[in-house]
Order: sequence, then structure tokens, then C-alpha cells
Amino acid sequence: MKKKRLPLILGAVISVALIVSIFVVYNYKNKPVSKASDEHEQEAAEPTKKDSPAKEEPEKTADNPVKPEQKPDENGYIPNQTLPTEPTYIKGILLANKIYPLPSTFAPGEDPEARQALNKMIAVAKQQGFDLVAFSGYRSFDYQTTLYNNYAKRDGQAAADRYSARPGYSEHQTGLAFDIGEKGKNDLWLTEEFGETPAGQWLFTHAQDYGFILRFPQNKEDITGYMYESWHYRYVGVDIAKDIKKQNITLEEYLGVK
Repeated sequence: MKKKRLPLILGAVISVALIVSIFVVYNYKNKPVSKASDEHEQEAAEPTKKDSPAKEEPEKTADNPVKPEQKPDENGYIPNQTLPTEPTYIKGILLANKIYPLPSTFAPGEDPEARQALNKMIAVAKQQGFDLVAFSGYRSFDYQTTLYNNYAKRDGQAAADRYSARPGYSEHQTGLAFDIGEKGKNDLWLTEEFGETPAGQWLFTHAQDYGFILRFPQNKEDITGYMYESWHYRYVGVDIAKDIKKQNITLEEYLGVK
């Protein structure tokens, strides 16, 4: 009886061993396939990650300003514009106008380099018989607020916006702008007539040699946002000032924002 059962037992053992072998081989072959499939999915996902930065908007740095999409109002300002947290520099030049304002906290004071250039220009002018004086220079945000509000109250906002900057939008806050006149002729300060005087003509002719430009020239109000100001000069450095003078353009045109 035992002899008859032995072949059956051996057969069962062989069958079990065969099933186990098949199971091991099946798992061995399928395991690499599964791994390769996972790697392929990861490779397919990586190009998406690599491509994503190219689709993102460029970083909005102080020297890479993004012009507001909203159009300016009749006074040249962007309606309900929020003052930025950083000043705007284009081509390394600090810009402050009705489209690109300054932070309310921006308070650099008078620029030493601009003051030195101004003093040199005034000294040379005096040697040639013109006693020039800078009667207004750096203005803080708070001071400009008071000044503008007084003008707006006196002449109305629309009129004030043609000759005075709203707080945060004034070049005087940069510490690089000066209102210049002739000593003893205070009645011509802040007037177009100053530009017609010999002193005003000398300043207009020679300012670029000291790094200054007439910031708001005649017939450029549609570009600068302000009426002609024969007395308002802005320091940009000698090379740039000469280039702007030679081309007979505004700072906005030089920087390509108009």
C-alpha cells in the first residue's frame, strides 16, 4: 500500500515545485517591467517641470518695470494706482513720472553727486555774469503732499496736475531735480519768461555739460505730462544729458517709455 502511494506523493511534490518555480519566474520578469514603467512616467513628467519656467512671467524687478495695462486718465495718471514698494530704474536711471511713481517711504535726500555738479555749474555761470540759484531741490513725500494739495485747492486738480506732481510722483522726491532761477529776479522764478532771459538761455545751452537736462521742455506735455517749465532741471549724468540734448528728446523718449 505504501509503495502505491509513493508515486502519488512524489507527483504532488513535483507539481508543487513546478508551480512555485513558475510563480518565481513570473514575478522576476514582471518586476523590471514595472520599474521601467515608473521611470518612463517620471521622464515624461520632467519635461513639464523644465518647461514651466519659460511659461512664467519675467520677474518684475526695479529695472524691469511692467507698464500698467490701464490707460491714464485725462490728467495723465493711472486711476486708483497703488504706490510701489520699490523705485523704478530703467537703463540704470531713476524714473519718476505720472506712470511710474515712487514709494511713499522713498526718502534719499539730496543726491551728493547732483549737488556737486550743480555747484560747479552755478560757479561757472557766475564767472560769465549769471548769478544762478537753486531755490528748490529735494522734497519729501509729506512736503509734496502739502504743496500739491495747496495748489489743487487754489487752482483745481486739473490745473494743478499740469504743473505740480501728486505726492509720490514728484521728481523732487528723487533728490536729483532742482528748480533754478536768477538771484535778484525772483519775480521770474517759476515762470516761462525765465527761459527767455540771458541767464535762462545760458542754462538751457550749457546744462548738459554738467549732467542736467531741461526736464519738461516746450511742446512735450503729451509726453512728460507737464507744461513747459524753463526752471526745472534734472541730473542724469554728463554723457546721458548730452545724448538727450543732441537728440532733442525727453527723458521718457530716451528711456523708451513713450
